[in-house]
Amino acid sequence: MYTKQQSGSARDGPRGPSQSLALAAMMFAVSMTFIDQTIVSIATPDIVDELGLSASGMQWVVNAYLLALAAFFALGGRLADLLGPRRVVVVGTLVFVISSVLCGCVPSGDFALPWLIVFRATQGLGAALLFPAALAVVVAVFPVERRGRALALFFGVTGALTAIGPLLGGWLTGWTWRAIFWVNVPVAVVALILTALAHVSDRRRDEPLDVRGAVLIAIGMGVSVLGFQQASAWGWDSVLTWVCIVGGLAVLWVFCRYEQRTAHPLIQLAVFRDRAFVVDGLVLFFSMLAFVPLFFFASVYAQVSLSASPNQAALYLLYVFAGFALASQWGGRILDKRGARPTLKIGCVVGAVGFALWAGKLTDLSMHDQWPYAALAGAGIGFVLAPASTDAVNRAIDASYGEVTGITQTIRNYAASVGLALYGSLLTHRMTENVDDTLRSGGMSSGTAESTAKSVAEAITGTADDQKLSGGSAVARTVQESMPEIRMDFAEANQWVFYGMAIALGIGYLCAIRHPGGTSDPQQAGKPSDDRSNTAGRAS
Repeated sequence: MYTKQQSGSARDGPRGPSQSLALAAMMFAVSMTFIDQTIVSIATPDIVDELGLSASGMQWVVNAYLLALAAFFALGGRLADLLGPRRVVVVGTLVFVISSVLCGCVPSGDFALPWLIVFRATQGLGAALLFPAALAVVVAVFPVERRGRALALFFGVTGALTAIGPLLGGWLTGWTWRAIFWVNVPVAVVALILTALAHVSDRRRDEPLDVRGAVLIAIGMGVSVLGFQQASAWGWDSVLTWVCIVGGLAVLWVFCRYEQRTAHPLIQLAVFRDRAFVVDGLVLFFSMLAFVPLFFFASVYAQVSLSASPNQAALYLLYVFAGFALASQWGGRILDKRGARPTLKIGCVVGAVGFALWAGKLTDLSMHDQWPYAALAGAGIGFVLAPASTDAVNRAIDASYGEVTGITQTIRNYAASVGLALYGSLLTHRMTENVDDTLRSGGMSSGTAESTAKSVAEAITGTADDQKLSGGSAVARTVQESMPEIRMDFAEANQWVFYGMAIALGIGYLCAIRHPGGTSDPQQAGKPSDDRSNTAGRAS
């Protein structure tokens, strides 16, 4: 049971200025985690050059952050319930910002790679603690009838910061790449000050932490996500790839069986008996298959096919967030008035149409001609993201805010990892075939064209460690002469990726129409159960 009830909770009426301060504090806090998902990609060449890292080594630096996010999101949500979301926000912010400072202080030499991997992983841990707790704070201080608009603003602003990451990264890297990590310090200071001024009261559960469950889900999520992340490097025909994916999913199955039999589970699996909650989770999964991978694929497409600079590529992504920001606010209002079903259906249809039309325009190689379709695709995601997450919280009556946000964020992060792996493999395969045809038509022999095409595809997608394309060799000269055609090859390969994103949102629509509709009971939504053991018994 709770040892301390939250005074002045959302159900007791509006809290005035503290609601605005709490929302601002949480947006500042999580903004660091959103920016860090994309800011590092811009600084990668400078980091590799100064520290002498290989491409595969740098990929582990990126993956360490995402792996920690996947492994510890559920734990972060549960700790927010046990210790209080405000406390966990503060702890997560401190872990994140201290790790950021240490990433920026990486020494040169043999210790550079393990240093960066370790502290990028602890950054991910801090983000996994921070994000579900921050969402739990916002959900707790806003009443149900205003929650949709509040979370629409939360997701709209913080989501837009993901696009600003590359732009900010390009500007900071002009000074020193280390600044991309140090920039989190002033943001964290502002977040901590606003959190203190908001006077958010904590509520805690006097229950033990399910350590075995936390270990099982961390292993299952981490190992399976690792398999997806490394599929492009190891190959889909690699035994190691499938050992990680299948083994991780098997551990997650064991985790689910264990959770049904423990008195105080890490995740209350009974929430999945609510059809609306399951539909919200499925729609989030399929929309995130497109949303997070879009940052990588659209940015690389802009730089390769459109010959854009990193900063121009970041501005290209702002088209997406123009639509995203507007639709997220509109979707929040629809949610508050009519429930989640209408906005989920609208979002999936708009997004699917947007991505499909955008895919058709990629081969025009004109950034400005694509903005309506990029904005339409972003609007589709904007209609879905906040309403699905908010409705999931409102529907999960027998669970608590931190726990449910931990579940939804785990679903989102897992989908992002799967999307990056699947689309990345599809892009590399199609790119290799296209470049192979281009080089053969230019007179290169069949065997040389095949190996060179593979090297070009790997170099563009960032998975190559070799230097086959450098120097003044005849192969390198042929590739340079064929660059206009190769840019078009890459655009055509990306069409397959963007059509895949449209299909993902189409599947999301088929899930959305199964949503029961309506709104949750304001008197019951999010109300915690005082006896989790009884609920656990019902789940089993």
